[in-house]
Amino acid sequence: MIKAFWCLVLRWAWLANTAIAAGVSANAQAAAAGAGQAYPVKPIRIVVPFAAGSGADANPRFYGELVSKLWGQSIVVDNRPGGSGIIAVQTVKGAAADGYSLLTGTTSTISVNPVVMKDLPYDPIREFRPVILFGLSPTVFVVGSNAAGKTVKEFAVLTKKTSNALPVGNYSAGYELLSHWFGLVNGLAITPVPYKGGSQVMTDVIGGQIPSGMIDSGGAAPLIRDGRMRALAITADVRAPILPDVPTMKESGFPEFVSYSWSSIFARSETPDTVVNKLHEGFKAAMASPEGRAYQASRTSLIVSYTPQEISAFVAADSDRYRKIAQQAGIKPR
Repeated sequence: MIKAFWCLVLRWAWLANTAIAAGVSANAQAAAAGAGQAYPVKPIRIVVPFAAGSGADANPRFYGELVSKLWGQSIVVDNRPGGSGIIAVQTVKGAAADGYSLLTGTTSTISVNPVVMKDLPYDPIREFRPVILFGLSPTVFVVGSNAAGKTVKEFAVLTKKTSNALPVGNYSAGYELLSHWFGLVNGLAITPVPYKGGSQVMTDVIGGQIPSGMIDSGGAAPLIRDGRMRALAITADVRAPILPDVPTMKESGFPEFVSYSWSSIFARSETPDTVVNKLHEGFKAAMASPEGRAYQASRTSLIVSYTPQEISAFVAADSDRYRKIAQQAGIKPR
């Protein structure tokens, strides 16, 4: 009987502890949900890995102001340039995963750095989750206005006759990888020529100092339209409205050659779903507003309405693409 008594006592104790644990878990979940619903209750910081006035700086600054007005809470842009974006990424990585410190992630910091940099101190796929994608910007392959060859294939054939590697101007590791991809599909040896910015690449292509460049379509479009240089192809999936006469690489005979540069807001991967969803809806509303539409009309990016899950899939595919290019070109992290 004594044994039965203690068994009964232990059973009561187990049930009581289970009920307490369940209560604690339910309270914790309720508190987390409440915190997500209350968000934001203090200023939000968006860390940008480039200087103020850069392309990656404009979107979070403009849309952040609209979301700030919508929510009645300040959104501050914090520029942390340097270290190929590592300084900015590490700043957000070291902050709390509560949605109050966000990162403007770009093609270079999220997709390219893991491919070209050894011992990168962050894992963009595992440690961050996307919130909103601002837009997609295709790349163009440009040559001088008097260059021989009217198409990509004609240009490649004529270039091979010189028996020399083709110099291709670029101003980031991402554009360098795309230059190598261009060489791989055309059977051309490529010599990447690094510059500090796109304007310098265009100046030297126009002046004949280098025969070609792989650059962003937005900055190049005015010079292409006025005939100062020619675009042989654009890397978009379809022809771009800003350059309707420029064929895509797909049209040029390379169906897999589709690539865009992009920027997106990212949060720490542990950030609650409720917070990420509220951020997504806030920025989505800002982008769909009349002010947002007018802003987009003044820019050259393709606007897409991806959910956070769709952005994750897009980023994973983008990262995989650059990794495969590097492997095929024999490029090792350095």
